[in-house]
Amino acid sequence: MAKVIVGMSGGVDSAVAAYLLKQQGYDVIGVMLRSWVAEDGTESRCCEIDDARSIAWKVGFPFHAVNCLAEFRETVTRPFVRDYIRGLTPNPCIECNRYVKWDRLLYMAQVLQADCVATGHYASVELLPNGRYAVRKASHAEKDQAYMLYKLTQEQLSKTLMPLGGLTKEEVRRIAEEAKLPVADKPDSQEICFVPDGNYAAYVTANAEEEVPGEGNFVDEEGRVLGRHKGIIHYTVGQRKGLGIALGHPAYIKKIDTETNEVVVAEESSLYSDEIVCRDVNFQSVAEPEAGTVLHGTVKVRYHHEGAPARIEVLSADTARVTFDEPVRAAAPGQSAVWYDENGYVIGGGVIAAVK
Repeated sequence: MAKVIVGMSGGVDSAVAAYLLKQQGYDVIGVMLRSWVAEDGTESRCCEIDDARSIAWKVGFPFHAVNCLAEFRETVTRPFVRDYIRGLTPNPCIECNRYVKWDRLLYMAQVLQADCVATGHYASVELLPNGRYAVRKASHAEKDQAYMLYKLTQEQLSKTLMPLGGLTKEEVRRIAEEAKLPVADKPDSQEICFVPDGNYAAYVTANAEEEVPGEGNFVDEEGRVLGRHKGIIHYTVGQRKGLGIALGHPAYIKKIDTETNEVVVAEESSLYSDEIVCRDVNFQSVAEPEAGTVLHGTVKVRYHHEGAPARIEVLSADTARVTFDEPVRAAAPGQSAVWYDENGYVIGGGVIAAVK
């Protein structure tokens, strides 16, 4: 009987993942990583300990809570704040998966002498004929979370189970109801766990360790001043709502210039680009290619992007140039670009450093 550490959030997905593994004969141990708590004591939607404990009691497996507040602050929230101040659009969930969740879950697997770890992500991990491990897209496209997992290493993937990869959300809820799990009807979390109200600018202002850029100018692509903005932390590339300027036509954020403290506004047609450069590249389904290697795949430039065919040229050990067959909309520096093969396996990905 293999022993597995299941990462518990207190939600229905991790609950069903634990339940299914228990039904399959695994020796399940639930572990909650307490990564963030608000100043008023409010728990993150990823760390609702009472719900997780009740799930463990109902299904019948031991449960442990692990304090990860310091690691989460250093690797997730502090970089998030710094990136926003620098005009980037970070994706903290990707960093959390790589540097907090899997790091600590695998550590707990060592401590508790478990064979592997598991989560309730909608994706699967498979060993390919070439000996590489890769994340594969979930069967339920709307819930697919492979994008969020592209930074996981071969060592991490080799010890990971994801039992929900072949299920839809409706099927997961039905399993939870039939098993009488106490969170069967619990709603999904929609926001970043440490910004539950969705007000990123307020969070950045309250947690910044350096001066937050103030008001500046909205300008057009020729540099003409169009009005005043509230501060660059209030805007992201592609944004339309909340600009507070009337131009007589729809206006979108095209670029955030931290050197001049200007926000460049343009028509939607100007948001399209056919080339990006990525940094901090990680490969999964293929071994790290040599510089000059050219790959082809479908590339997503944000979580909800459906993906577009592209050519991926490896520039160095950790950088790559992605050239799209057709221009893509609103690729934003700081977000991640993730590329997939024709079978839905993650080839690799990286953080968008430049858009051309």
